Amino acid sequence: MKLGDIVNPDAAGWGKPLDGIRILSLEQMQALPWATQLLSRLGADVVKVEAPGTGDLGRTALPAMADPDGRAVGATFMRNNLNKRSLVIDLKDPRGRDLVLRLAPRFDVVAENFRAGAAERLGLAYADVAAAHDRVVYLSISGFGRAVPAGTPDSPYDGWPALASMVEAMSGAYEFKRPAGQAPIGSPMGGLGDIVTALFAVIGILTGLRQRDRTGRPQRVDVAMLDAMVAVLDVVPNFWSMGSPMGTPWAGILHGFAADDGWFMLQVLRAHQWPDLARAIERPEWVDDPRFATPQGWLDHLDSDIRPAIEGWAKGRTKLEACAALNAAGLVAGPCATDTEVVGDQHLAQRHMLVEHPRPDGVAQPVLIPGIPIKFGEVSEGPDRRVPWLDEHTDAVLRDELGLSDNEVDQLRVAGVIGSTAP
Repeated sequence: MKLGDIVNPDAAGWGKPLDGIRILSLEQMQALPWATQLLSRLGADVVKVEAPGTGDLGRTALPAMADPDGRAVGATFMRNNLNKRSLVIDLKDPRGRDLVLRLAPRFDVVAENFRAGAAERLGLAYADVAAAHDRVVYLSISGFGRAVPAGTPDSPYDGWPALASMVEAMSGAYEFKRPAGQAPIGSPMGGLGDIVTALFAVIGILTGLRQRDRTGRPQRVDVAMLDAMVAVLDVVPNFWSMGSPMGTPWAGILHGFAADDGWFMLQVLRAHQWPDLARAIERPEWVDDPRFATPQGWLDHLDSDIRPAIEGWAKGRTKLEACAALNAAGLVAGPCATDTEVVGDQHLAQRHMLVEHPRPDGVAQPVLIPGIPIKFGEVSEGPDRRVPWLDEHTDAVLRDELGLSDNEVDQLRVAGVIGSTAP
């Protein structure tokens, strides 16, 4: 799918679910930008507030391409900023803060993911924005939370910065299946902590809008990255409380096996699956073998008997062929895909899950950005607009939203309150 394409064009006349919702987002890097890009692709109008100079720190993340002015546009930024407009304001200047407070009533949602305490120092915390906009939905994303009930003791993490890898570690994710004697592997799934947080932020915004419309009152939505990771890694406290702490091997088969061209994953955790596996790998005598009477028995004999048998059966098959045969036998197996295989996956192409973003710096290979995973029967998908270049929409937003004259905009730019610096 190419940038600007429309999927299901017959439904375009119905519009998008979030048409008319407007979001002013003081954002950078990944958690909040990921959330707002998803909302923008569902129809919301998102204006992204960036700092002078480099703008969103995600613009300088590597790998990167160059925009038409030679500025870096990093992979993090490319993934998270389709369809947005870039508004560059110096929030440390009181005049910049006042511009944001004047803009706030024009938007349904004001969102921020500053470091702890920064919104208060800038005069852009919930109380400041709600005073200017009494129906605002105000979203904060932080490592450990902003809004706590009065009288709550200080958190031991107050003031800590947070990146995805830190909250992933603190949630138990890195210890959950760490091999004994080996160090944890950081960021095994990229920015998982960011994206999980972003999904909860989207839910928070949508339900905050619903509550605002129901009550007529402003809503403060607070999403902490550590909370989000603990919520999705519920198996850690759940298993611990039931006497199965981290490090306890799961009884059964949940392992990778080798085929001719790579690895595939197989999950066999229930007793009724064992006969299907035994017959599928041509070991029918194992159905009644007492060694394999329980899932714990499968785990005990995994390396001595079961792995050699499965990999012997898989020899001469590709990982896709092995998985197809196992799935046809009523089991659950999937190939471990390389990056090249993901990019070339026919299923993902049919689902429009890779969007080609052209590069303006002369490189022919387009940047691939994930498509939207939410599909509707009567909502078209796309057309997406390219990511905004830094400062691209500052003048137009201030003129259109606040009615500033060309002279007023020019004066703010000369004073350094708005606009980017040279690359």
